[in-house]
Amino acid sequence: MMVTLNSTNFNPDLFILVGIPGLEQFHIWIGIPFFAVYLVALASNGILLYLITVDHSLHEPMFFFLSMLASADLILSTTCVPKTLGIFWLKAQEITFAGCLTQLFFLHFSFFLDSAILLAMAFDRYMAICSPLRYTSLLTPRTIVKIMVGIVGRSFSVILPVVFLVKRLPFCRTRIIPHTYCEHIGVARLACADISINIWYGFAVPVMTVISDLIFIGISYTLILHAVFHLPSRDARQKALSTCGSHVSVILIFYTPAMFSVLAHRFGHNISHTFHIMFANLYVAIPPALNPIIYGVKTKQIRDKVIFLFFPKDMQ
Repeated sequence: MMVTLNSTNFNPDLFILVGIPGLEQFHIWIGIPFFAVYLVALASNGILLYLITVDHSLHEPMFFFLSMLASADLILSTTCVPKTLGIFWLKAQEITFAGCLTQLFFLHFSFFLDSAILLAMAFDRYMAICSPLRYTSLLTPRTIVKIMVGIVGRSFSVILPVVFLVKRLPFCRTRIIPHTYCEHIGVARLACADISINIWYGFAVPVMTVISDLIFIGISYTLILHAVFHLPSRDARQKALSTCGSHVSVILIFYTPAMFSVLAHRFGHNISHTFHIMFANLYVAIPPALNPIIYGVKTKQIRDKVIFLFFPKDMQ
């Protein structure tokens, strides 16, 4: 399908999302595992949010941040995967300009939300291990609400300019996007104007924000490890490290592909476009499904609650 216009239009009616270029004949089959992973993400994050909401024993700072992470993961996967499945199975390739901007906003917004939440969780673990006596007095409900507002506010303020950077562009060439969802640079490249500001803002701001989060997370865990290895007993060290294991796993799952995707957009000219699009789809589907499972397996409180939810007689 070709959608081209000779006239310049700052607000085109629609774009065409083609799916995964080069693999169009396999879209139906590719959609099956994506659908399965999406169902896992919905179920696992939904169960996690339900347990944290109804169980008062989980009303602690760590689990509050975990509920925020689950919410952000649901936003990320739901922003992209249903539209992707529509392309794969129903040939629903059209998306309005407003719909494209909305998808673009929530895609990048949830990414920065995840990064900020992981930083807050690292601070939570630092306080719990390095300053346990001050933990409850410092991380009060009021403080947590302030942290939440700061996290959401930062993510919103970083991403909102991206919407206007795209909205200002004239589109006079093809409206075909070789992707399964709208993302900033992919849409900007269709414009018949200079997109240098888009490219540098889309590269510099994410890198600076994510790197600053990573630096503070690294400092937190350096201090945590220093405190852990000075604990008197081996059991105390193992218990302290086990509480951080799930968080470290989630950090690696989130930041490794995220940094690859950002750098590939700027420098990965030799990377196959088909591989890049497939990888981008795996990124929005797999981490949201894995994160709650990791916490469910490695966090005893959550694991016990899940078992009791589904097998109450066995727990008795």
